[in-house]
This record gives sequence, C-alpha cells and structure tokens, in this order.
Amino acid sequence: MLPKKTGKNVAIAFPLAVPHLALFMRGVTDYARANANWTFTVSPTIVGPFPETLAMPLRCLRDWPGDGVIGVITSDEEAEEAANLKIPVVNLAAATRVSRQPRVTVDHRAIGQLAAEHLLDCGLRRFVYLGLKDVWYSELRRGGFEQQISEAGGQLRVYETALRSNPNSSWQSGLEEIRHCLDDIVPPVGILAVHDYRARLLIDECLRLGFAVPNDVAIMGVDNDDVVCEFCQPPLSSVSRNGYQVGYEAASLLDRLMDGQKLPDHDVLIPPDGVVKRKSTDMVAVHDPHVATAVRFIQDHMEEPFGVERLLRLLPVSRRRFENLFKECLGRTPYEYLCHVRVNRAKEILGGTENLGISEVARRCGFPNSQRFRLVFTRLVGKTPTEYRRDLPAVR
Repeated sequence: MLPKKTGKNVAIAFPLAVPHLALFMRGVTDYARANANWTFTVSPTIVGPFPETLAMPLRCLRDWPGDGVIGVITSDEEAEEAANLKIPVVNLAAATRVSRQPRVTVDHRAIGQLAAEHLLDCGLRRFVYLGLKDVWYSELRRGGFEQQISEAGGQLRVYETALRSNPNSSWQSGLEEIRHCLDDIVPPVGILAVHDYRARLLIDECLRLGFAVPNDVAIMGVDNDDVVCEFCQPPLSSVSRNGYQVGYEAASLLDRLMDGQKLPDHDVLIPPDGVVKRKSTDMVAVHDPHVATAVRFIQDHMEEPFGVERLLRLLPVSRRRFENLFKECLGRTPYEYLCHVRVNRAKEILGGTENLGISEVARRCGFPNSQRFRLVFTRLVGKTPTEYRRDLPAVR
C-alpha cells in the first residue's frame, strides 16, 4: 500500500445541511482518509437570516492560504470568483451548460432514463415531466426521460416553470404554477418532477384535487432525500443520484489537480445508483387483469429464479393468448419483459456501492446462475456485467 500524500487544506464551499450535498461530503471525506490526509475548512451550518450562514461563498476565500476547493458553482459571477482564487477548484453543480472549472456531477440524462424505465415498467403509457426553465440539469433529465418514453411509444407532455426569483412572492402562487401540470391529464399517468421537493408538492396537489396517488397519478422525484420522501403520503419514489460517489470522484480529481496534473477536457459524469421505489409508484397500470397479475408477481418475487411457465400457472389463459396480451399492453413478450426488469435491477446493483460478486448479483436478480445472467445482460446492454461495472463511473 502506497503511503498517504502530504496533508493539504481543502475548503468545502457548499452547504453541508443539504442532504444530497452531505452525501458528497461523505465521499470526499472517505477519499481523503484513504489517500490524501487532508484537513478541511468548512463554514458553520446555522440558522440565520442570510444565505451565507448555510455555505461558504467563494468570495470569502480570497485570502485563504489553502490548497484547493470543492464547491457548487451556479453562476458566471461565482465562476469568476473561483478563477480569482488561483488554486484548483472542482465544481459539483450542473445548473449551467458550460463550467469554467473542472466539474464532477451525476449523469443527469441517465437520471431521466432511469425514471422513465421505472414508470414504463409500471405499465404506464402517458407521462408528464415537471421541470425548470433554463436550468441545464433539468434539460438533461427531461432529455433522458423523453428519449426512453419515445423509444417505448409513450406519450409525453412537458411542463416547465421558472425558478422563483422573488423571495417575497406568495407561496400559493408557486403552488398554482406546479398545479398546472395536472391540467387535462388522463389517468393513469406517470410524472417525473425535477427534484423531490417539487414531487412532494405535486403529491399534495393531486390529493387536494381528488387524484389518487399512485393509481391515477404515479409520481417520482430525484435526490432520494429521506426527509422529503418518507414524510409525505404516500411516500415518494425517487432516483438516487449517487452523491457519495460524486464526492469521492470530486476529491480524487482535486487531488490530481493539486499535484499539478492536467485538467480534464470534459465533465466527469457519475451514473445514478438506481430508483428507490416507494408507494407513490407502487402500481400496475395495465388494463388487462392477467397481465397486471403477472407484472405484480414479477415485481414482488424479483429474487426468485422463475420463468414464464411459473407465470402461466397463475393464470387461466393459454401461453399464446398470454403472450399476445403482454405485447398489446407492454410492447414486449413476457420473457422479454422479465429479462428487461431483471437486467435493470442488475444495473442498479452494479452501479451501487456494495461491490458484490457477479454470482451474487445474478442471484439477487432472479437468474438461475451467473452464466445465464451474463448472456442475458450482454444481449440487452451490449457489454458484460463486468465490463459494465468496469466502465463506472463514466468519464465523458
């Protein structure tokens, strides 16, 4: 094992009280403990009347005698402040298309794709995206969501609102803007909100307007903020953005930059680590009761190594009739759907932090053995499970 590098002082210029940013910090800290022997400069997280009490503005680091900074840079003004520091700065934010500082961020397009796959697997064919105008990560999430739905033959309506620029505007006016995405919807419909908080507000509005969640409207967000997701009714499904790995890779990049290595010429993109399913998407939107029964069984028995014959034993229909019904409702044969759901689950596990062996991943996804798992995974993904994990995180 190589000795740790000489200690450096690193400033953390983002609010640690924000849940997904706190996960970033865990990744940064673990990298430093294992590889770098850093000390950290952070601002206090306190309740107060000014935004500066929640984070360390880059302008406050002008005369700071440290070695590097990890921050969230969301404007040209902040980018200029970072450039004036004359030390390496790694940016975690993707609010703007171009970053003057090297950036490590979650793959926002993949977030949209994961959300679409999850809602499509629920049997939904009508969708809404609730996003933010002129915010790049929202555009990327919309793009991934739109692509998957289009490829599956679904219908998508996009509804985007502006960021609230006036802190004195009424709370009710903000809710009314969000509420408009429910205008003229035809249940059942699946909605992806750009982040958990908007999704949580949307759940409240659905219930107020008489829409049942999830049976009329299945709703999911992004960030997997436990406080937001668990303390609403029903609890909210969400895409986990893999914040720990973002922080770990940001620290690794900063370490290299502080050693004088070359700047990357592209963003470092970290894949999200899966969908955390809760009650807000716990539904099967399939008009045929036989297909609905089969889909529910697949979802509830994912780890069991069964095939189409097991599904047929549940239903009073012939195999040919069953396959035709599945194609009509979901656009796939039962076998294709089963493989698709299991491979999606495998991708979530392979992109997570457990680092399980291939045979254990196969078992958790219901494959009878690792050989069968490799064959099906490679056919659907275009690379073996080992190659897929090796390529994570993706650098683009």
